[in-house]
Amino acid sequence: MLIEWRPVKLSTRTGIEVRRTLPHAKLKMIGAWCFVDHFGPTKQTDGMVVAAHPHTGLQTVTWLIEGRIEHRDSIGSVQLIEPGQLNLMTSGHGISHSEISLAGNSALGPENLHAVQLWVALPKDSINTAPQFEHQANLPKFQVPTSSGGQAQVTVLAGELAKVLAPTKTFSPLMGAELRIAAGESVTLKLNSEFEYGFMPAEGSITIGDETAPTSSVIYRAAGENEITIRADQDAIILMLGGKPFGEKILMWWNFIGRSNEEIVQARNDWNNRAELNNQRFTDFEDSIGGWIPAPEMPNVTLQPR
Repeated sequence: MLIEWRPVKLSTRTGIEVRRTLPHAKLKMIGAWCFVDHFGPTKQTDGMVVAAHPHTGLQTVTWLIEGRIEHRDSIGSVQLIEPGQLNLMTSGHGISHSEISLAGNSALGPENLHAVQLWVALPKDSINTAPQFEHQANLPKFQVPTSSGGQAQVTVLAGELAKVLAPTKTFSPLMGAELRIAAGESVTLKLNSEFEYGFMPAEGSITIGDETAPTSSVIYRAAGENEITIRADQDAIILMLGGKPFGEKILMWWNFIGRSNEEIVQARNDWNNRAELNNQRFTDFEDSIGGWIPAPEMPNVTLQPR
């Protein structure tokens, strides 16, 4: 199944649009992966300017291909992320953070901004875990032979692929990887038959079976397959996401994930009224952006998990 992206404004400060594939009317999740945004490459290196905002019940994942992004959060983390590195923030009961992109380091390549941002839904027994943050600068890498005898480059972002395990913290059975395949080459990968998978080219286009995905779109495969062959129609950077079907209905609204309307209402009120609540859930922090993003008004319906 091919999932096509749709444009979404990242922020009103920069006017940059991102290309979003999940959630989608045809596909809500891939394992615990529930949100996929792809932005860039753009020479507007200040394209990401997102003031303090909250999260609950999820993990945010930032995978940087080009550029530099500074992350700050309410548990005291201050982290610059550069290409080939991953930031993972577990919101649990509640965290707030901001992100600002900076000019790239020419020693690492062009000064463009190019990244993928994802959310991972936390299972019900982990949604109230304590917030935490980790930065992974040395993720495991390996090579896979291609159809012509060359090599495709693989970086494992989370979970396991080809018996190579990433150190990133996960709360449910899932995996993520980046594949780099030259134009005209094909690779065949062994799959976990209990997992469903999505394949998104962040650069170039790919073909799997009789489906072709242009940049930012996703080819989805349901659980049950043991291997897959991916052909790069152009030089391709591919994000591979997989996981055991989540098995829980989730309620996702704005920046929160919960299981009931009441949980979402409480998170919204705690964020918008945190000053009066002595920051019991979302503490303040300083950054170069200033200000914070208030949660919008709740819809006039009772939200239901799905």
